[in-house]
Amino acid sequence: MINEHAIRDGRLAAAAGAADAVWVDLLAPGAEEGRRVLGDGSVELERAIDDLARHENANGKVRLCLMDTQHAANFLLRRGHLDPDHAARLREVLRDIDSLLPHNAFLFERVNFLLQAAQGFINIHQNQIIKIFSVMAVVLLPPTLIASIYGMNFRFMPELHWPWGYPLALLLMIASAVLPYRLFRRRGWL
Repeated sequence: MINEHAIRDGRLAAAAGAADAVWVDLLAPGAEEGRRVLGDGSVELERAIDDLARHENANGKVRLCLMDTQHAANFLLRRGHLDPDHAARLREVLRDIDSLLPHNAFLFERVNFLLQAAQGFINIHQNQIIKIFSVMAVVLLPPTLIASIYGMNFRFMPELHWPWGYPLALLLMIASAVLPYRLFRRRGWL
């Protein structure tokens, strides 16, 4: 026999009220995280990701509570030991749960979208940093090569005895650095 006091105590109503309170907490800050993630480039993405992860966790807990309540309510209705008033109230709770589950799925998708957007912004920022390092490596490679060749101690290097040999080597190193830099600037890579 089912304990009629459990239903009268309003435990299901309290659980539904708690789920509503969590969703209110999810909706208001979720909008703020959305603005922080999708806003300007000066946002604190790490904090936004932490907040979104907490919201995703809370949303998952709400979904589990809704599904457990749905299973329990279906079990109680199938057993058939409820008076008609309690059965009607339980069906109403089931209708509420059926309407809340799609909203929960929507919130889950929204949080996941914002997490992916934040990760995308982090990836873009990291790619820009790596691009700068790559360009600097390409710009500094030719002067390094020239300096390393002239730094070798060979006996037969005619440029070393020329009066303008040293300034010519310096000019060659500067030109080999400036030309790739200008090429990258012209193509918009910097």
